[in-house]
Amino acid sequence: MPRVRDLLDRQLAGSFVGRAEELRLLHEALADGGPVVLHLHGIAGIGKSRLLGAFCQSAREEGATVMWLDCRGIEPTTNGLLADLASATGGPPGSAEEIAARLGRVGSRVIVALDTYEVFRLMDTWLRQVFLPKLPDNVRFVLCGREAPVTAWLSDPGWSGLFRSIRLESLGERDTTELLSRAGVPAEEARYLEGICHGHPLALTLAVSMRRTEVPHALKAAMGQRVVEELSGLFLADITDAQTRRALEAASVVRRVTLPALGSMLPEASPQDAQERLRTLPFVQAGRDGLHIHDAVREAIAATLRAGDPQQYRAYRRSAYRHFMTRLRGAPASEMWRCTADLLYVLENPVVREAFFPSGRVEYAVEPARPSDEKAVLEIIAKHENPENAGHLSQWWKEAPETFAVARGQDGCVAGFYVIFQPENVPARLCRHDPLTRAWLDHLNRQPMPRQQCALFLRRWLSADAGEAPSPAQAACWVDVKRRYLELRPKLRRVYLALRDPQPYAAAAQQLGFQVIAEASVQTGGVWHHSAMLDFGPSSVDGWLARLVAAELGVETGGLLDCGARELVLDGRRVGLTRLEFGVMEYLYSSAGEAVARSSLLENVWEQNHDAGGNVVDVVIRALRKKLGDKASLIETVHGVGYRLSRDARA
Repeated sequence: MPRVRDLLDRQLAGSFVGRAEELRLLHEALADGGPVVLHLHGIAGIGKSRLLGAFCQSAREEGATVMWLDCRGIEPTTNGLLADLASATGGPPGSAEEIAARLGRVGSRVIVALDTYEVFRLMDTWLRQVFLPKLPDNVRFVLCGREAPVTAWLSDPGWSGLFRSIRLESLGERDTTELLSRAGVPAEEARYLEGICHGHPLALTLAVSMRRTEVPHALKAAMGQRVVEELSGLFLADITDAQTRRALEAASVVRRVTLPALGSMLPEASPQDAQERLRTLPFVQAGRDGLHIHDAVREAIAATLRAGDPQQYRAYRRSAYRHFMTRLRGAPASEMWRCTADLLYVLENPVVREAFFPSGRVEYAVEPARPSDEKAVLEIIAKHENPENAGHLSQWWKEAPETFAVARGQDGCVAGFYVIFQPENVPARLCRHDPLTRAWLDHLNRQPMPRQQCALFLRRWLSADAGEAPSPAQAACWVDVKRRYLELRPKLRRVYLALRDPQPYAAAAQQLGFQVIAEASVQTGGVWHHSAMLDFGPSSVDGWLARLVAAELGVETGGLLDCGARELVLDGRRVGLTRLEFGVMEYLYSSAGEAVARSSLLENVWEQNHDAGGNVVDVVIRALRKKLGDKASLIETVHGVGYRLSRDARA
């Protein structure tokens, strides 16, 4: 049962004050001749989503049809966005043209809001260049995120007058006073909080929600995000109820909060009770895929937990990993990205996190090369390549320009490029003529992949200033490469690339799993190009990410069970497992040496409340023992309880 203070906190969190000018600018999208795309941006906690909600509500009152999508739950690929838009319009999946036309038919004036757009940067170029130009003139898009728009929106003459950027700043003194007054804060205390929080809405919400009547004077010198971080720590310290504190700490290590995730991380607690405790907090928002703790608060609480109790922090992440792996195995295609994004969030590897969820200011827009880019691309090639290799790259541009993508700077000029393709999608003659791609094809022939899986050839990347060396332009290109990974999952098995000087990339490449292929390294024009290959494994990108998380958390993946491949490893021979067989084996494996109840297997693998007296678990155990052969005794029966996997299985 929520306390009166909880109700007051929720009322404050849901209130809306001020922002009259920003609302006016947003409403211009409803007028004939108004902007087609608006980009609302500002720092974490500044009130973007609350303003977006107020605009959507008033737009509906004016007769507009509004669809609000949270980008955190949308796969950042063409198919992912089109599928969510199709669902929002109530129709079947379709092409970009079909979905664009359908959007125009759902109302006389249509608003599509993409919230938390900062996690959707992989799709920014496709939206700007491909999808949005197909929209009927009665459809408007509002992009809402932390980061300012990519400069291509402002520098492209075609978007002049059709695009508007709105930066959200802190609340003014009058609006801050009104917000605190609505929350019942006395005038004297309100003046004190105004000086502490500097008009930052989330900071104000946190300060008002704390039971203590005074926050440290030292915070007066802090600004924006720093205030939120400090107040989050104070808020956590102010929670005297142990159950609520544990629930909040556990929830801080995951991207979204669901009942099964809480059950996995807090096995001794009621997940429903924990979820309801979280729901009453003023910085928690309910979404269609679970509860979301505000990013700024979640990150601050996670940092506090990591510093104060690193073992508990790691234990929560391990439990979350096991839960997400179980979900990933049985997820339908429509839910796959949510499970992958959950797994990515548990991974702290900055190389991978930044590649899929880039942070910071975007200096370059990566997009398919245009015919007009030929001069710039060839100049970069001539500047950094010897004549022989320059000739091969020039031939690729001449015969397969669609394999090129360019990084375009704020002035619209090409700052770098990369060349990528699936070998089966380009002329075989061209691949065989190029010594590097020929070497990669030969490697594929010597070590073939399953028929249903594919490879990507990342033939070259160069920036105008730094060549193949690390640079901001090439970092932008690498982020775009990760979009290709997602588009091709679960078919993508391997990525091939080559470098003249692997050293600057060696540490990150090794961490990600790239291996040098000496026999595929070639010499052109007297210069060696060293080939490397990343094999994602049978489970494609998701299996690769799972292995990275397992390695980071110290979760063993060797021994009897190969989690990435979902196979038993028996004296050098591999035996495939069905989804349920792998689920049971992986759960037993994670608890090797401990007795596991049948009911635990039913709840965590089948994810249903089956009758514990049923024999569905026993059927799968018999199948596993049969596949284990002379190692069947590794699965021991614990009478009256369930089963136990011998610790020897990890050896």
